[in-house]
Amino acid sequence: MAKSARRYVCQECGAIHPRWSGRCDACEAWNSVIEEVAEAAPPGSRGGSKGKSVPFVPLSGALDWAPRNATGIGEFDRVLGGGLVPGSAVLIGGDPGIGKSTLLLQVVAKLAEAADCAYVSGEEALDQVRMRAIRLGIESAPVKLATATNVRDILASIDGPDSPKVLVIDSIQTMYIDALDSSPGTVSQVRASAQELIRVAKKRGMAVLLVGHVTKEGTIAGPRVLEHMVDTVLYFEGERGHQFRILRSVKNRFGPTDEIGVFEMTERGLAEVTNPSALFLGERRDDVSGASVFGGMEGTRPLLVEIQALVAPSPFGTPRRAVIGWDSGRLAMVMAVLEARCGVTFTGSDVYLNVAGGLKISEPAADLAVAAALLSSLSGIPAPAECVIFGEIGLSAEVRAVSHTDGRLKEAAKLGFTRALIPSAGSAKGKPRAVTAMRIDEISNLQDLVTMFQDETAVGRKAG
Repeated sequence: MAKSARRYVCQECGAIHPRWSGRCDACEAWNSVIEEVAEAAPPGSRGGSKGKSVPFVPLSGALDWAPRNATGIGEFDRVLGGGLVPGSAVLIGGDPGIGKSTLLLQVVAKLAEAADCAYVSGEEALDQVRMRAIRLGIESAPVKLATATNVRDILASIDGPDSPKVLVIDSIQTMYIDALDSSPGTVSQVRASAQELIRVAKKRGMAVLLVGHVTKEGTIAGPRVLEHMVDTVLYFEGERGHQFRILRSVKNRFGPTDEIGVFEMTERGLAEVTNPSALFLGERRDDVSGASVFGGMEGTRPLLVEIQALVAPSPFGTPRRAVIGWDSGRLAMVMAVLEARCGVTFTGSDVYLNVAGGLKISEPAADLAVAAALLSSLSGIPAPAECVIFGEIGLSAEVRAVSHTDGRLKEAAKLGFTRALIPSAGSAKGKPRAVTAMRIDEISNLQDLVTMFQDETAVGRKAG
């Protein structure tokens, strides 16, 4: 008979310790080490036993599954790379109440029109899921609904010739395997439950969608090995005060990474936003200082967003720096370059930076747009009207070229922008035909941008 072995596992990183300790030596998290009981291997499973031969096949051959199953929700299919791949495992994480369950219920309701779909909830009762379906207007969709948390019971219901083509597990932290003597949500249970579900999905050609809880840092709870086990990892982002939701791909074996899908939360659920640039710039004003329009790229999609900056006198000895939606380290770098290379001082001033619409950007190409917003707020002069700005700033104040210049300019021209501030090397291969009507100003050094605002300030003083 197999003996049970006790071990101490960190619930943050999955590291195994020989004894309990208050802090994990691997990830340095406090109070995360929990005692777990695991079944030891049976006596005949080590040493003398011999494994079975694994058959090898040629790389070329006929596919047993269809390439992809389009969900009918364009933004969701875009992030996946065109639709769900049969036999794939997709992990979706996000803050509580952000809309993960709502999105997946809408997805399976669309897919159920052409394929057999099942939705298993481990957090809500049947009536709660039905109430959400009624609110979304999809209660008549032929979706198989169940509430269960025992993985063995779930597999017994779906592992057969008539298994569903799409399975949703909401959420993986509520699932458990009764062979393990540990609570649901622990590292052992999450890892073992996901492994069994993925094994059956690969065997039956079934796409499985797993909902994952996130930690306070915003990462999916549980061991990092869970993200390595699945084929696709999606994060559902958004601010409570904004109606916009961003579905971002951070890993995808069947499509591009860093792709985003934009949704709007409405009373009838999540609605697609086919032109997010127009939506993010819907409330923009040209006559306000401290704002600039950044032409960014999210995956393969060009996206225009408004960068807002406010430079105000500080009543305290230590000025405050607050950033929402961008990297605070890059803001400090841009301000340091402006002070050291261009003579622009922020001493004694509080600096606030915000990306309008609740979007989070991490592209270095936003440096030039941030610098323009800071200079505009500091001088009180609005940035050039109907102008899109992008470019990376180096430590010696040079403006470096960025990729996808043509795509950024085409998106700006489509939305009616007539001017662009870009790096001098950004159009070295010639301006695209779609934007020949735009006035393109090339900037090679950050001092050129500072001079532009100084000239505007001088003109304003003469006019006054």
